[in-house]
Amino acid sequence: MSIEPYNEKQMPLLDHLEELRQRVIKSLLAIVLGALVSLVLVKPLVKILEAPASSIHFLQLAPGEFLFVSIKVAGYSGLIISIPYIVFQILSFVLPGLTKKEKKLIAPAVAGSAILFLGGLFFAWKILLPAALNFLIGYGAEVVEPIWSIEKYLDFVLLLMVGTGLSFQIPILQLLLGFLGLIRWQEMLSAWRWVIIASAIAGAVITPSTDPVTMILLASSISVLFLLGVLLVAITDQFKEQIPPASNRPPNLS
Repeated sequence: MSIEPYNEKQMPLLDHLEELRQRVIKSLLAIVLGALVSLVLVKPLVKILEAPASSIHFLQLAPGEFLFVSIKVAGYSGLIISIPYIVFQILSFVLPGLTKKEKKLIAPAVAGSAILFLGGLFFAWKILLPAALNFLIGYGAEVVEPIWSIEKYLDFVLLLMVGTGLSFQIPILQLLLGFLGLIRWQEMLSAWRWVIIASAIAGAVITPSTDPVTMILLASSISVLFLLGVLLVAITDQFKEQIPPASNRPPNLS
């Protein structure tokens, strides 16, 4: 069994660490740049984030609270904007250790990661946030009037949205592991009981509130994403099995 030789020379450990440092710095600079751009548009962003709780009055409970909230919103926004670039840097770091065939997975993985992250933000925005806010507002409607701190509300919204977006990366991680041959779809599927338990724990950890509605919805979505990842790995395995090895292919006479 022949092994495809590397095109690149093996790098010393210090060179690997230096490359890692450079990629971390580039990722941090991308987040800072995205945050600075978002800071200019922070007021429209805050109004968008307030939209799901249109019936709630928000208060600034301390001097300068909204200033710190603006910086926090810009920071989260910068992180969200730079996620595709950060994923690209992570995958590029392991690029020299991959074969030519495996390197072709970089671009689709980055694109899929960005699409799934945006899908997670949209799911949190349209499904999780309304469900959580309706439950939390309605639970004490006859006892207390909901007047919330803008900082506490935005902490809740941003943590839920970013956590959901990150959880939507599960199928991409599974697809990468399956494509690289580190795990097969049968092994993933056999661990479904542990996945359900892990989904419930992740739903409780990621959800900033303690309401059961949001936790159940998020845990269910993580389980569905895991099954989607298993399906993608199974399709990929089936496709790879149908392609004959290069040594068995007929020569190209053109």
